[in-house]
Amino acid sequence: MTTDTMTPDTMTIIDRRPFATLGHADHGWLDARHHFSFADYYDPARMGWGAIRVWNDDAIAARSGFPPHPHRDMEIITYVRSGAITHKDSLGNEGRTGAGDVQVMSAGTGVRHAEYNLESETTTLFQIWIEPSRKGGSPSWGARPFPKAERSGRFTVLASGFAEDAGALPIRADARVMGVTLGAGETVTHAVGAGRHAYLVPATGALFIDGERVDARDGAALIGGRTYSITATTAAEIVLVDAA
Repeated sequence: MTTDTMTPDTMTIIDRRPFATLGHADHGWLDARHHFSFADYYDPARMGWGAIRVWNDDAIAARSGFPPHPHRDMEIITYVRSGAITHKDSLGNEGRTGAGDVQVMSAGTGVRHAEYNLESETTTLFQIWIEPSRKGGSPSWGARPFPKAERSGRFTVLASGFAEDAGALPIRADARVMGVTLGAGETVTHAVGAGRHAYLVPATGALFIDGERVDARDGAALIGGRTYSITATTAAEIVLVDAA
C-alpha cells in the first residue's frame, strides 16, 4: 500500500493542490497533469493518498492514444470529461466511453490494453488508479453511461468495491468513485469516515469546501473523521474518490 506523507497531525483539514502546481508532461499527442507522482514526475510529498495512487488529468489529441501496454494489480478508472475514448484489451473487450461516462479495468493477474481517441476532437479525461484490496484475480473491464442530470445536486456512486452500491461499476478496492453536478450556490455534504481518505477534483466550475476555495481541476485531499460542506460558486462537475 502507498505510505501517506500527510497525517491529521501534519496537514491542514483540506490540502488544496492548485492545478498550476501539478506535475506536467507534454508529449504532443498527450498533455498530462499529475496530481501524484507518476512516470517522470516525482514529488515525495505527493506519492498517493491512502489507496489512491494516481490521478491524471489528460488531454489526448484527435486520432491518437495509448498503444497496447500491460498492467497488473491495479484498479484503473477512467472518467471522460469531453470527447470519447475507445478501449481494446487482450481479453477481447472493446468499447467506446463518451463524455460524462466511466470505464473501469481491474488489472488483476495481468492484462494488456490500448486507449485511443478515435474522434476528430481532443478528448479530456481523468484517469484514476486505486490499489486493490488484494492482489491477483482474473482481469476484467466494464463501462456504462452516467447521465449528468441523474447526479444533479447529489453524489452518485460511479464505481465501487461495495456490493450494496447497485448500479455502480464494480472495482476490487475498498473505495467509491462518486460524481455530482451542482448549480451556482448549491451545496452537498460528504462524510469521510475515520481512517479513510478522500480526494476531490472539480472537472469544471469553482467551489468552496468548508471555506477553502477550490477551482476547476485543482485537487483537494480530505482527511478522515469529518463531514465536509461543498458549495459551488459557479456551475460545477465534481469527481470524488473515498478510499481506505
